[in-house]
Amino acid sequence: MANTDELRLLVRVARIYYEQGQTQKIIAERLDLSQATVSRLIQRAHEARIVRTSVSIPNGAFPDLEEELQTRYGLNQAIVVDTIDEDAAILRDIGSAAAFYLEGTLRKGDVIGISSWSATLLAMVDAMRGLPRTVTADVIQILGGMGSPGAEAHATQLTRRLARLTNGEAAFLPAPGLVASDPSRRALMQDPFVAATFRRFEEVNIALIGIGGVQPSQMLANSGNVFVAAEIQKLRRHGAVGDICLRFFDRAGNPVRTDLDSRVMAIELEQLRRARRSVGVAGGRRKLDAIRGALAGKWINVLITDRFTASRLTRRQAATARART
Repeated sequence: MANTDELRLLVRVARIYYEQGQTQKIIAERLDLSQATVSRLIQRAHEARIVRTSVSIPNGAFPDLEEELQTRYGLNQAIVVDTIDEDAAILRDIGSAAAFYLEGTLRKGDVIGISSWSATLLAMVDAMRGLPRTVTADVIQILGGMGSPGAEAHATQLTRRLARLTNGEAAFLPAPGLVASDPSRRALMQDPFVAATFRRFEEVNIALIGIGGVQPSQMLANSGNVFVAAEIQKLRRHGAVGDICLRFFDRAGNPVRTDLDSRVMAIELEQLRRARRSVGVAGGRRKLDAIRGALAGKWINVLITDRFTASRLTRRQAATARART
């Protein structure tokens, strides 16, 4: 019997093929799969009796929620994961779904950008299996990974482990995610290794990113790459609701520009938007406003989240639309 991740993909392909009438070629392009894989999945959907006279949706798959998220927010793809409404379970289960997604869509020559301080992305890497040798993808660290000694080892290992799993080379960013001042940042940018990694940000065609709230996660706080309380209050006064790689944005998705931004050693939001796939892997009630802001700004075009967050995102959006009519 196929596992839940496989069932979810079988359902998605079957619905697009049989109910929306799309060709296998279009499905392959939309879902970043090969046409041969699409053909095989359609056959497996028949064998699993998912395809009969209509698509039978198994427990753990939420195609209606996924399609509503895609339509409302203009996403290329949404993946909604079955889990329980507890932070630890959400982190584990969406991390596992992200691993399955990446394993199935990665292509030879892809260049992956990954943020350093995301517990969800760590769960993704923990759940991944090694890819066939025919698939090679370099991995670039897109947020500075230096900080407290214990946390720094995590950031380095996250990048290195993912590169090993994708049979590629790792490009590290040997700098803190957050420096003390703008002059400190300018000095670090003179370092040839730092500058070389920053130049490679433009090569990223798959960005794997966590989405954070204004209040830092425990992992980020432990790393030392956080603003002090007064600076967090300043961000809130400017309307910040969340961040991607310490680049903050407001409820409408607009970047929050303050002098604090000049202290961040990370990819720019606009560079993420230019990536072919910018994959947000996040869920949970605490991150709801941040995820909504990231969607509003179109800083991500793929969202992997839990069913509770997906329901809240679509319900709030629907309520807002009704209030305006």
